[in-house]
Amino acid sequence: MTPEKINIIPNENSKIHEIDFDNLVFGKKFSDHMFVMEYEKGSWGQPLIRPYGPVQISPALNTLHYGQAIFEGMKAFYVDEDTINIYRPKDHFERMNYSSRRMGIPETDYETFITALEELIKLDHRFVPTQDQSALYIRPFVFASDDLLAARSSTKFSYYIITSPVGAYYEEGFNPVSLTTTNEYVRAVVGGTGDVKTAGNYAASFLPAKKAKEDGYTQVLWLDAKEHKYVEEVGTMNIHFLIGNTLVTPKLTGSILGGITRRSVTSLAEEWGYNVEERRITIDEVFEASENGTLKEVFGSGTAAVISPVGLIHHQGRKIDFGIDSIGEFAKSLYDEITGIQYGRIEDRHNWIHTVKV
Repeated sequence: MTPEKINIIPNENSKIHEIDFDNLVFGKKFSDHMFVMEYEKGSWGQPLIRPYGPVQISPALNTLHYGQAIFEGMKAFYVDEDTINIYRPKDHFERMNYSSRRMGIPETDYETFITALEELIKLDHRFVPTQDQSALYIRPFVFASDDLLAARSSTKFSYYIITSPVGAYYEEGFNPVSLTTTNEYVRAVVGGTGDVKTAGNYAASFLPAKKAKEDGYTQVLWLDAKEHKYVEEVGTMNIHFLIGNTLVTPKLTGSILGGITRRSVTSLAEEWGYNVEERRITIDEVFEASENGTLKEVFGSGTAAVISPVGLIHHQGRKIDFGIDSIGEFAKSLYDEITGIQYGRIEDRHNWIHTVKV
């Protein structure tokens, strides 16, 4: 699909003056335009970019009742007044289609996806923050749009892309987060939808996260649903353990989301000469590594926070306290490398960047 095939209705009343770029809160403010495309009668219709605004829906909307919806989260970065970098859009697109297949949603094509991103960024490039640790967050999503209460797959779908200027995801910033396990709740099971980005996965985690915060922790360290002993994810991020000279990352077993930043982390670690093991790791092994002094760093990775250092882990009355008040050396190196590539300060040797000239 070429740019000319996307109809564009420009927003004549920009909201740029409403944005305080020095005090951005994650996901609170939105850019002027959004991409829309509708699926009906077996095919996707004419793509459109129009002013960002409310969407009128029926109370019987399929998604409101059955949650047939998927989404992605990605970022674009200010390089200079003429250049914006999108980070790993092809990987995000492929994961979106993987999620679509699992949720019975029709797939979309990459040409439409990347053209929509380019056109949105060109229209709204002033919304891309220039401040350090800030970016334009990009949220593509598809939801079932049939007005029908029968419990079956929809035959109509709506595809949107919206964008939002954002700052740091966690209030802690680079300050290490504290984690706690839970035996009361599970995040996902093998064969379920834990490895796709679908709405219900996240809603089910909100109560455990709320309880963790009430107990004084930042997020939940999720264990597997069957044996409650294998570490899987942390909050909405992948988790990594630097044990000696080996980076251990939980294996993608079908209940863990295959993070795009996770891929970047393991690729860079291998390039830097570390041993990288993608395997199952028990919470007891983590505590044993801490006790024998081989556990060097623990950190989460994800699009929103990039790298988030872990300072404390609580599990059934036991604690690992790293006694640190800042990010570890290895995690900081990863953060600097990834963000350096994203902002155009470091050469992109991996072909992770899609550049948009505005």
